[in-house]
Amino acid sequence: MSQALGRGLGSLIPKKNFDSQPGAEASEQVAMSDADRVFYIDPKEISMNPYQPRHNFSEISLRELMDSIKEHGIIQPLVVTRKDGKYELIAGERRWRSATALGLKSVPALVREANEQKKLELALIENLQRQDLDPVETARAYKRLMDEFNLTQEETAKRVGKARSTLANTLRLLELPLEVQEALSSGRITEAHAKYLLGIENQGKQMVLFKKILNQNLSVAQTHDETKRMGGTKSARVVVNYADKDREEKLRTHFGTKARIIRSGRGGRVVLDFYSEEELGNIMDKIEE
Repeated sequence: MSQALGRGLGSLIPKKNFDSQPGAEASEQVAMSDADRVFYIDPKEISMNPYQPRHNFSEISLRELMDSIKEHGIIQPLVVTRKDGKYELIAGERRWRSATALGLKSVPALVREANEQKKLELALIENLQRQDLDPVETARAYKRLMDEFNLTQEETAKRVGKARSTLANTLRLLELPLEVQEALSSGRITEAHAKYLLGIENQGKQMVLFKKILNQNLSVAQTHDETKRMGGTKSARVVVNYADKDREEKLRTHFGTKARIIRSGRGGRVVLDFYSEEELGNIMDKIEE
């Protein structure tokens, strides 16, 4: 994993041992430094992070984690932020779920201050570091970061420590039909299968090949051959112009509406969408300004 990711989570969870016993009061400080304070908190006082990008949790892995906690306790503290006199989880949902299921009265936790954007960024970073997110969850988390906080692809890539091309290719998975996305999330097809499906020119043909992959249990190599047979060559794939994507984001932020740059030879056109006379008026006002 990249250094950017390591710094992102490392700044949140210090590499420092703590030795207080479970059952201590939530207000008890057990680390020497103010920056590294670890508290024991009742799991019932902790609410879910609404910005958690991960939605699929393996029951088997949760049971294995519960067995480990029974044997060794919680080795790495959760990360929470204060909210309405209680706490909201930022990182460590699997540990929190396991502790709750086991009926633990307290869990080790670090208390951090975080705004809404930081909550999503940190939850995403933690899951990416642990490779816990499936490809579709990762793509949706990237898109949520971009949409909710008006980030460009380049800005998002820097925050999660990924190359912009990697992030753009992951986002393309959301162009697949929903049924294909669900199959990818559940492991019925691989990300390699999905990338070949993206090489097909329309969703109708994508679904034909998708059904064939499932019904005939096609390997990735066989899927590649079928893609070529159906005309899905490199020329059929969407070519992402990363510079234009960033420009579209800037236009969207400035005008407050969907914006597209459509290329035609060396030229092209800029399209701004509006959905009411008021929105059109706002666009015109900003142009006049």
